[in-house]
Amino acid sequence: MLDKYERKIDYLRISLTDRCNYRCKYCMPDGLSCKKSHEDMLTLEEINEISKIFVKKGIKKIRLTGGEPLVRKNVESLVKMLAEIDGLKDLAMTTNGYFLKEKAEILWENGLKRLNISLDSLDEKKYKIMSQGGDLKKVLDAISYAKNFAYKIKINFVLIKGFNDGEIYDFIKFAKENDIELRFIELMPIGGTADFSKDKFISSDEIIKKLNLIPIKNPDTHSPTSLYKVPDFDYTLGIIEPLSHKFCSTCNRLRLTADGKIRPCLHSDLEIDLKKAIRANENIEKLIDEALMKKPKRHHLEKEVIKESMYRIGG
Repeated sequence: MLDKYERKIDYLRISLTDRCNYRCKYCMPDGLSCKKSHEDMLTLEEINEISKIFVKKGIKKIRLTGGEPLVRKNVESLVKMLAEIDGLKDLAMTTNGYFLKEKAEILWENGLKRLNISLDSLDEKKYKIMSQGGDLKKVLDAISYAKNFAYKIKINFVLIKGFNDGEIYDFIKFAKENDIELRFIELMPIGGTADFSKDKFISSDEIIKKLNLIPIKNPDTHSPTSLYKVPDFDYTLGIIEPLSHKFCSTCNRLRLTADGKIRPCLHSDLEIDLKKAIRANENIEKLIDEALMKKPKRHHLEKEVIKESMYRIGG
């Protein structure tokens, strides 16, 4: 699929739920609870049918997100259905890892091959503070266990000034010792957590300078990740920098929210409702085409705050 700016769109990110067992400060505003009913959400069968249409139109990669995707009941059944779609080349999941150990084997057997683990501190006290109740040991045990199944694993580390910026080398060492890819991510001003994000933002340029990173070419020209060699570590680090260095010109993705709305851009509040159409047995291809043509040329995060919080969008 091509959008009106001739960008090839072949990547769909699907949020399975807005619910999460964590309350990370940059993702879910304090005092907010997820109140959408099961009726508000796409069923697993609806997600599968929509995914088939997307794949028929050219989607090659699907990533399951949340909220926390592993709190979605029967998620392993959905993984099996999606993995069997003819033409889908890549099926991945982003998770906080809390429930991963219990699910890792069946998810692998059902066709999931790649995992991104959100992990923002290797210090137990800090981890509990940021996640507001998370269990670091349980997540680290799950990562170790998942390696038994040959998953390709990445760690997503959100840079937070005054909180985890002192752990950068600890994360590089941890990732290298465990043969895991590491991605630093700039904090984004989204939803009710925007004020928190503004005060805690660290630019990728600061990290590059601090670590004396050496830029290298990313073979995946559509990836939002800039790759760097870390001197003295013999390790390649990735940085996702939506504010410091926009990657809109090569963006190849659409998003589907848990309640059935296509979001052409993570950083725009524009949404197109698929749920209503699919439940009325209407052809949704024209709505997908509409979303594709409404994908903006670039975001304006430096000027405006997106209303929806990350937990609902499925960043």
